Amino acid sequence: QVDLVESGGGSVKSGGSLRLSCAVSGNTYSYYCMGWFRQVPGGRREGVAGIGSDGVTQYADSGKGRFTISEDKEKSTFYLQMNRLKAEDTAMYYCAFRSWCRLGSGWYTYDFDWWGQGTQVTVSS
Repeated sequence: QVDLVESGGGSVKSGGSLRLSCAVSGNTYSYYCMGWFRQVPGGRREGVAGIGSDGVTQYADSGKGRFTISEDKEKSTFYLQMNRLKAEDTAMYYCAFRSWCRLGSGWYTYDFDWWGQGTQVTVSS
């Protein structure tokens, strides 16, 4: 059982920055994938960024050049640094974990095993 707890969401003006955190507990897997997803009410869940345990990263076009995903293995936490935020980035953001996974270009279609509760990001124009 892996538990994920997100934090760092909030309200920010367009052009601002936020850093989301996802604290991971119970990870005993040798290799894994982690991802950040977002969803607006009534909308589809969208993959934002993914990272593998080997450090490989993937980004959706919407976040390339603005978002950075990273992992601090010592703290068992992974992050999503979001810069130059836009109103369209407003959504609930979720972190997710998949065990025994190698990150590939189709990472956002993987069946992630565990999900966090979500943290709201609101960007005002």
